[in-house]
Amino acid sequence: MCMVTPLTNAQSADPLNDIFAQQPTFLDVDDAFRFDYVQQGDQLTLSFSIAPGYYLYKKQFKTVTKRATVSEPQLPHGEEIEDEFFGVSEVYFQQVSLNYTIEQAEQDGVVKIQYQGCAEAGLCYPPTVKVIYLEAVGDSVASDTDNRASSPQPLNSPLSGLISFTQGQGLLWVLLGFVVLGIGLAFTPCVYPMYPILSGIVVGQGKKLSLRHAFALSFVYVQGMALTYSLLGLVVASAGAQFQATLQQPLVLGIMITLFVLLALVMFGMWELQMPSAWQSRLNALSNQQKSGRFTGVFVMGVISGLVASPCTTAPLTAILLNIAQTGDMVLGFVSLYALSLGMGIPLILFGTTGGKLLPKAGHWMNVVKVTFGFAMLSVALVFVERLVSHWLTEIAWSLLALAMLTYLWVINRTTALNLAHGIRTFILLVGILSAGFYGYHHLPIHQQQAQPSHPTFTVVKDLDDFNSKLAAANAQGKSVMVDLYADWCVACKEFEKYTFVDPDVIAALGNTEWMQIDLTDNTPTNQAFQDAFSVLGLPTILFFDHQGKELTRARVTGFMSPEVFAEHVRQHLGTGSGE
Repeated sequence: MCMVTPLTNAQSADPLNDIFAQQPTFLDVDDAFRFDYVQQGDQLTLSFSIAPGYYLYKKQFKTVTKRATVSEPQLPHGEEIEDEFFGVSEVYFQQVSLNYTIEQAEQDGVVKIQYQGCAEAGLCYPPTVKVIYLEAVGDSVASDTDNRASSPQPLNSPLSGLISFTQGQGLLWVLLGFVVLGIGLAFTPCVYPMYPILSGIVVGQGKKLSLRHAFALSFVYVQGMALTYSLLGLVVASAGAQFQATLQQPLVLGIMITLFVLLALVMFGMWELQMPSAWQSRLNALSNQQKSGRFTGVFVMGVISGLVASPCTTAPLTAILLNIAQTGDMVLGFVSLYALSLGMGIPLILFGTTGGKLLPKAGHWMNVVKVTFGFAMLSVALVFVERLVSHWLTEIAWSLLALAMLTYLWVINRTTALNLAHGIRTFILLVGILSAGFYGYHHLPIHQQQAQPSHPTFTVVKDLDDFNSKLAAANAQGKSVMVDLYADWCVACKEFEKYTFVDPDVIAALGNTEWMQIDLTDNTPTNQAFQDAFSVLGLPTILFFDHQGKELTRARVTGFMSPEVFAEHVRQHLGTGSGE
């Protein structure tokens, strides 16, 4: 279990004792993020009260259980912050609650929750773990093997971004977003054969219907199609609550990557994805038996049309269903697919009501819509790749994908008539192509290495004993010592590396000082022992030791310092040579 000990008295010393004090005062981790929980039957709620100026990372919530089985928590929508090292991250301010359903648990079954947060002033806390002991739920006994599950991480892609945006925004946003997406799917080549089918159903055997009756029949037809898709979304969301953790495994991610690439090839027209011909023949025969113009028959035809989903619809529909499975939200699954189907049905309703007078004619533009969905499929596959590999090559892949799509649209735009709209599209596409190219160039490793200034090499510290040995060796050479406590998850640590440590004034101020660094990324017993020995609150923390090996406790730095302030801080404290 991760524990963080309080600050020493030197860390909380009265600022009046040091008129040069530049550092903010930080709360202990338990004061910054006050934790509480309550169990009511099979419902477990974990709550965090977050102090002003502090925040928790959404993606850092992780759950481990023992002798219990719980569902994945449905995390609310947070606020987005951005830094140059980790990009956009979703965080929580003020308060956040995690709700679990306990499927079964022994008496005193264990749920461990890991979380991590930072202070806006520049301090990041190590990952912290809290242990909850459960009351018995259900009759079965859970396995003694730890069941590990990571919090669901919504995909950041054109298709799944809509789902993650709508979570926590209310049903209105869900309806509007998926209606728009459904309208886009309706204008794909394989959906168009449904228009003459609907026309035959509405018109019937040559009878002329009123506008109101034609609208009613078209609407009922769309409801049949919508019911089919909505039930499919409900089933997938229900199953998704049970295998969300499985979706994070490398093998499953690899399968998904392959699946979405194949779906993209479908949209590019390289192969077809459709129901077996025997199934299609039976469903078509059943549809032919339905009488035209009657509401029951029209509704059944709508259901059948949903089952005979065309290849153009199947690929994006599969992508949406997989993302709904990630959320495990059955209400979201049902409503999303209903709204999607309603959007697909709006053009059908217009066609059935007006006889096709209000709809655009079929043409090459429909293939453009289809291919654009193909590029969206590839973007989803690339997001899954990023879950497996974090590398500069993935950034280059994003650049190439954007260039490919924009170049395709550029070629299509060249075939259109020369007018004001053509000029506007040309300008937008040109800006996009240049931006995508610059993005890829910026992430080339050669470019990054050339722009990276250097600082003196750190002596790597492995553990407390190793540090004491290297501290004695440095003192024997007449040097003081600076120890940088670093972690990959610490944003301000990376800022120290990029901006402060490379500054010439800082390097000069530390001219007779040995630079040491210990990596505290992983919360191992060895790293915890080092933090306990020096009462480390969080990161970044920088320790200073004089020529006799005694820590200059007032010189300790917690949180980021700019080069100018840090250089003055070093000159002030290392120049005194005093400890307390």
